[in-house]
Amino acid sequence: MPRETMTPRERWLAVLTQHTPDRTPMDYWATEEFNVRLLQYLGESDLRSALQKLHVDFVVSVGPRYVGPRLPDGADVFGCRYQKIDYGTGVYDECVYHPLAEYNSVAEIEREYTWPEPDWWDYSGIREQIRGWEDYPIRGGGSEPFLIYKSLRGQEQALMDLLQHPDIVHYCLDRLFGLAYAGTLRIYEQIPGQVLLSYVAEDMGGQESLMMSRRHIREFLLPRMKRMIDLTHSAGAYVFHHNDGNCRAILPDLTQAGIDLLNPIQWRSNGMDRQALKQDFGDCLVFHGAMDNQYTLPFGTVDEVRQEVLDNLRILGAGGGYILAPCHNIQANTPTENVVAMYRTGHEHGWL
Repeated sequence: MPRETMTPRERWLAVLTQHTPDRTPMDYWATEEFNVRLLQYLGESDLRSALQKLHVDFVVSVGPRYVGPRLPDGADVFGCRYQKIDYGTGVYDECVYHPLAEYNSVAEIEREYTWPEPDWWDYSGIREQIRGWEDYPIRGGGSEPFLIYKSLRGQEQALMDLLQHPDIVHYCLDRLFGLAYAGTLRIYEQIPGQVLLSYVAEDMGGQESLMMSRRHIREFLLPRMKRMIDLTHSAGAYVFHHNDGNCRAILPDLTQAGIDLLNPIQWRSNGMDRQALKQDFGDCLVFHGAMDNQYTLPFGTVDEVRQEVLDNLRILGAGGGYILAPCHNIQANTPTENVVAMYRTGHEHGWL
């Protein structure tokens, strides 16, 4: 086995700057329920030790501490209320109250609703958060406002608003993107030059096609995302763009806007063929993910997992530009053996 010559941060940075790392970097996303199982399987007491044993180049996220007005139990800072839903092998928080659902005009929202302010968070502890993690990629700041908008209005109404209430969409997204911009800037100011990645995301793709039209994406999302992307680049950081499902039709716009890294590469979705993505966008994008979380990891055999790792390294990793990772949070029903096989195969065959 070759000897590692780079830290995880150096490995990510090499890929992001179109240089060749010692091996393909690997990342980890999972639910808390699976984290517990992984620790038990590997005989480790903390996640950092477990992931280091698997040679995972995991990302360390930083963020501020909330110091604003007291929040009601079960509610977030936007007034959305959540309920824990048990799906058999784990629990997710689902939004059950949408505070802007009943409003029909911008004037009503301005009169009745209180938006969070940037000063509701304390950023002074961020420098301490990266202490001891200097060798790892640091993620901080970013935005995903339409996801919040869907919680504020309800998912069905949020999508209908694009046609019925475009003024409400514009108004709310201005407020949400403005809050994200201010918070991101404050993070950069706390640890200048230390943030490697900012998460500028929106879920635009479904299993078969886009969930909203390209016209609406271009009108409501891209100009505001471009402002976040430019801020990220001005701080010397890279744009980690998450976009589930088949987002192929909007990728030319997103690359032109300046995204650097595309996640999660759900290649079983219609239109997301890995070879075509690499051919069309491999010169301008780093691909992150592509380990299928719909069939291969939860329901496939160990041999199928190993083969998918090899396929991803061969297709997406050709010439560099790939970070191996699951294409969503690993769920609790996923065999631990499959996940361990994924990382061990990636470490064994990912040398460049």
